[in-house]
Amino acid sequence: MSGLRERKKERTRRAISDAAVALFLEKGFDAVSVAEVADAAEVSKPTLFRYFPAKEDLALHRFADHEDEAARVVAGRGEGVSPLDALRAHVLAGLERREPVTGLCDDADVLAFQRLLYGTPALVARLYAYQSRSEAALAQALGGASMAGGAVGGVSLEARLAAGQIVAVLRILAEENGRRIAAGESAADVYPEAVAAAEGAFRALREGLPFS
Repeated sequence: MSGLRERKKERTRRAISDAAVALFLEKGFDAVSVAEVADAAEVSKPTLFRYFPAKEDLALHRFADHEDEAARVVAGRGEGVSPLDALRAHVLAGLERREPVTGLCDDADVLAFQRLLYGTPALVARLYAYQSRSEAALAQALGGASMAGGAVGGVSLEARLAAGQIVAVLRILAEENGRRIAAGESAADVYPEAVAAAEGAFRALREGLPFS
């Protein structure tokens, strides 16, 4: 029963977010009120705020599943597989599938959403908060408190440094792919160089970081 309830909540959350994004794309983020979104999604404002504490979260719901993705990959890796090898394989698979989070996606709807996101300062600022939480989750998965020096919240300084560098690399790779796609190149054309860039980035991480 609880599983059914959670699925219903997720459908409601998705419906509200989809209605919001459609309005944001049509009118611009700043021109749309929360009341308009609630009306379009056929829910009350209090209901909307139970699902989305801030207006920005209505758009960034699409990133919610990715917030702890790197941490989940590391935590769920197979026996004998290093964190960097697990993340490298995950990134390469995402590029092959043209997943939007990799930046290597030339679907028109995805490009429109990305223009909205990166063209709205409030959304960019909120996105960095998501990335900070992603970094914290990855640090926890990488090392915990195995080294007490510099530990914050039970996470070692080495784990935090490594997580910061990994998350930055993933962000920059995605931004470069997205920049080229936005400039008019196709995902198919960019793909070989995106793979080479990812391989080079993980090689640099492996040579210069612990947890490799």
